[in-house]
Amino acid sequence: MKKILSSLVVLVLLAAAYLLVWPVPITPVAFTLPTAPGYGGVHAVNTRLANLQLIDLHGEVGPEHIAFGPDGKLYTTVASGNILRMNADGSAQEVFANTGGRVLGFDFDAQGNLIAADAAKGLLSIAPDRKTTVLTDSVGSDRIRYADAVVVAKSGKMYFSDASMRFAPKDWGGTFEASVLDIIEGASTGRILEFDPSTKTTRIVASGISFANGVALSADEQSLFVNETGKFRVWKIAVAANGLKIGTTSPQATVLLDNLPGYPDNLMRGLDGKIWLGFAKPRNPVADNMADKPWLRRLTLRLPRALWPVPKSYGHVIAFTEDGKVVADLQDPTGAYPETTAITETKDRLYVQSLHAHGLGWLPNK
Repeated sequence: MKKILSSLVVLVLLAAAYLLVWPVPITPVAFTLPTAPGYGGVHAVNTRLANLQLIDLHGEVGPEHIAFGPDGKLYTTVASGNILRMNADGSAQEVFANTGGRVLGFDFDAQGNLIAADAAKGLLSIAPDRKTTVLTDSVGSDRIRYADAVVVAKSGKMYFSDASMRFAPKDWGGTFEASVLDIIEGASTGRILEFDPSTKTTRIVASGISFANGVALSADEQSLFVNETGKFRVWKIAVAANGLKIGTTSPQATVLLDNLPGYPDNLMRGLDGKIWLGFAKPRNPVADNMADKPWLRRLTLRLPRALWPVPKSYGHVIAFTEDGKVVADLQDPTGAYPETTAITETKDRLYVQSLHAHGLGWLPNK
């Protein structure tokens, strides 16, 4: 019996030592969060996103970004690294390009080139003949680690998010894994960059963002709307800002939407001045309560992944106006179409973007 007890004590001590001192890749930073608003008011629970119709992607998964090109075709990026091209109804599907990385967001410039934010390779240009060119993969001597979303202004300038300066997807097992590490760490190293094709220069518009994600331009193209995923909010930042540190008092950056009910992912301009935003996951009170407890977040990474406080799947997208008024809220509490990231809106359809869906969801635009 004494031997058994001694063995148990040793095992307990080893387990305690592992939980307390085993090295983890994050250096958590303490921060504060307001109490999550839950699902009420403009975000009252509904099922408007349920029962989506699906376009079969023939084995491809995760149509994370969807946009129509100047050729009238629908383009989407998927987890395999392919960029698919098809008709609006999903017919005539083909692989338009594969960069060898992972394109998360894209837009089109005036010449019809697809401008891609590639999480592994930086900002790319893919010509109609499919020739791929790296536009920028660094800011000075500092490499771009996690290009995420991009929008092209009428001036030709390209604004894009570098989600994390700490965790590059190619070094940490992929985009989802790197994003989890960055958000758990809470160090706010994300930034917004501008690439000017006329001078081939890249500059920092703003930094200090907790996982800089979706980006959209205002109608007058004087401001950028930026999702700060790790802090559950949307910023409005002047395009003229230069090296602005988010969180400092400045007339060039204001919080437009704060204390959102989920992790905001992508932003897409819609019709009639709307901007669509998707929540990849709802908030989790256990994770929220760790904000001011860096030691607990460090300990969490030492647990089996099954024990991490990962939020449940919950389909949720909203639309808001440039002054921050929420004008649409669509939900599917079952999470049948997982990790909704935004909406691509046409007169006839709402196409729903997703991190991991096995198909491209859509519903009629009524």
